[in-house]
Amino acid sequence: MDMIISDESPSNISDKIKDILFAKSAEKIDGVKGSVAASTFGSDQLEVDQAVSDAADVISGASEASDAE
Repeated sequence: MDMIISDESPSNISDKIKDILFAKSAEKIDGVKGSVAASTFGSDQLEVDQAVSDAADVISGASEASDAE
C-alpha cells in the first residue's frame, strides 16, 4: 500500500507483489518437501540420500570412471 500511495511505477509494484508471493510459496514448499520426499521415496533418509548421491554420480559422469577401473 505504501508503494501505491507514494506513486511508485506499476511495474515496481507488480514486481514487489511477485517477490512477496514467491517468498511465501517457497516457505510453504520447503515446509512440505520432507514429507513428500518421504512418501515418494520411502521413510528411510539414508536410502534417499544414497539415491540422490547415485543419481549425482551418473549425471556428473563419476559412475563411468569407477566402472572403467
